[in-house]
Amino acid sequence: MNIYIDFDDCLCETARALSGLAKELFGKDVPYENIQFFNLQKSFDLDEAQYEELMIKAHLPEVLMTYEETKGASETVNKWLDEGHNVSIITGRPSSAYEPSRKWLDEHGLERVKLFCLNKYGRDSFIKNSEFTLELEDYYKMKFDVAIEDSPLAFKFFDHLPDLKVMVYDRPWNHNAELPGDNFIRCMDWEYIGKQVEQIEV
Repeated sequence: MNIYIDFDDCLCETARALSGLAKELFGKDVPYENIQFFNLQKSFDLDEAQYEELMIKAHLPEVLMTYEETKGASETVNKWLDEGHNVSIITGRPSSAYEPSRKWLDEHGLERVKLFCLNKYGRDSFIKNSEFTLELEDYYKMKFDVAIEDSPLAFKFFDHLPDLKVMVYDRPWNHNAELPGDNFIRCMDWEYIGKQVEQIEV
């Protein structure tokens, strides 16, 4: 099988880290459990300058490397790799964050997975024509059987794959999201994701 995995808040606890950063930088005390929106500017009630500062700090290599692994992620992914599945990490992180993101994966036992930065948001700083970056037209040529994703805003990137099974990693900001179809399955943890994927026949 070809498996798509989002990085932030699927493989690692990014929102928990950013909750701490927002408090440290701006005194915004919004615990992880109270993050209602994927749009963190809205969740943390930040102005444009504050949000930009938060995002710059959040993507510094030394900060990215501190993000905690989501329990069970590397164990499940390595099991899939051992079984011969093809696993790609598709992240919306800016391409400037590729090296520390790659290093994070390697240090968490995920050196065998491929990592791509997908230009989901039309960033001007996006590095084009490199082996680790994807424009949307490149991404849409890829075929996946399973996706693991937490962001309702990313669901539209699966519209071209009607047979795709989407494991929606349960997070506070997707609790109120309407899942687009029966192929979207809410998952509480990686153990449950692993069991769901075991049942899929391709």
